[in-house]
Amino acid sequence: MVTKPKRPRDLNQLAKIIVDISTGETEELPIPAGPAKGRPGGLKGGVARAVALTPRRRKEIAKKAATARWAAKTPGKVEVEDS
Repeated sequence: MVTKPKRPRDLNQLAKIIVDISTGETEELPIPAGPAKGRPGGLKGGVARAVALTPRRRKEIAKKAATARWAAKTPGKVEVEDS
């Protein structure tokens, strides 16, 4: 998906771009390099961790998380063991 680049907020930069477009030096607004590329590595940390975990270990982590969630909602807190 190609997004339209935003106009610069700085008035001097905006004026330069307008002059460049009107004199024919440039055709359109320049596309910023940083935000358009996104994250270089992407979001692969969670996927890599899930692949590395065994089903048994995933189940232990899920139980611990569920216990912690429910402990916060109940008046008599349940202690969560850290393994």
